[in-house]
Amino acid sequence: MKIGILTHQYINNYGAFLQAYALHQAISNIFPEDIVEIIDYVNVKHFIINAGGWFRYYKDRENPACWLQKTKLPHTFAKARNSHMVLSRRVFNAKQINALNYDCIVVGSDEVWNFKDSKANAAIKFGDGLKCKNLIAYAPSVGKTEANEILPAYVENGIRKFKAISARDDLTYELGKRITGIEPTRVLDPTFLGSFPKDKLVVKNKPYILFYYCEKLPKNIIEQIFKYAREHDLAVYGAGECDKRYSEISVNLKPFEWVEMFRNAEFVFTGTFHGAVFSILNKRQFKVYLTNESRIKKVGALLTELGICNREIDDNYTFDLDKQSNEIDYEKVYEVINSKREISKNYLRKAIKN
Repeated sequence: MKIGILTHQYINNYGAFLQAYALHQAISNIFPEDIVEIIDYVNVKHFIINAGGWFRYYKDRENPACWLQKTKLPHTFAKARNSHMVLSRRVFNAKQINALNYDCIVVGSDEVWNFKDSKANAAIKFGDGLKCKNLIAYAPSVGKTEANEILPAYVENGIRKFKAISARDDLTYELGKRITGIEPTRVLDPTFLGSFPKDKLVVKNKPYILFYYCEKLPKNIIEQIFKYAREHDLAVYGAGECDKRYSEISVNLKPFEWVEMFRNAEFVFTGTFHGAVFSILNKRQFKVYLTNESRIKKVGALLTELGICNREIDDNYTFDLDKQSNEIDYEKVYEVINSKREISKNYLRKAIKN
């Protein structure tokens, strides 16, 4: 059997890279005798906008050295894809994908079903034009789309073409249920199904607080965190992001170096879905500050599902590592994760075989 994964692998984003890598690993482990590859489909518009974004200069939080390191990220991701992903030949449309003759195509994960994202949306992710009879959706996200919204015809018609649909968040679950009349299987993000090789830590190996896009965190809270770090001899690093206040520049990270930053952090602050995921995967104590509506929905669903709903920062938050070093009971969290891992793998096993 020849299995293709259709996702956002071409995006220079750590979550996009690692979920694609992990989904390929998970399916390959389940079907070791079969050909499994990530379809190297590129949405040119999305690719150009994403790559160009790394060249913007934000003078309020960046300096020239930080910006220069940031501009190298598209090249860093390109090398990582070539080194660590099993890719098909490069394709740009459904006709070229059809010519690859897949027996099964798995669409997901990430926001591949977010049709409201004008730069990333592609009808092909809903199966438009694909002739493969065995279309499977694994943990796609619709972003902030509500189930009762008016949907484009290609979205409704496309989703009905899928033989099996799963969801990692509430909104995708509700939308899939509304369109098909069948409850999608609730599964974990692919990153929970894979394992990631260890890599070198690119910063000084001393205790540190890690930030990953914790945007719009109130100034008084940021100042208090940095003051605490100074008083307790803690470094403050960013995982692939810029800020002049960080102890070192750590922007141009390879994907597994990025994972290593989470493995070694004393505490994590993030505003993203995969920032929360990799904090959990590495059993780190963490807090989230969410302002993006899509992230509020996605991260909220994840935390609720894993029973750790008290992770959000409020306006009265005060950081104290000693007091917050054991807030999450990871023994209980992993009882839930391990159960859901089996459900997720069984979904892939049954859906792909049918």
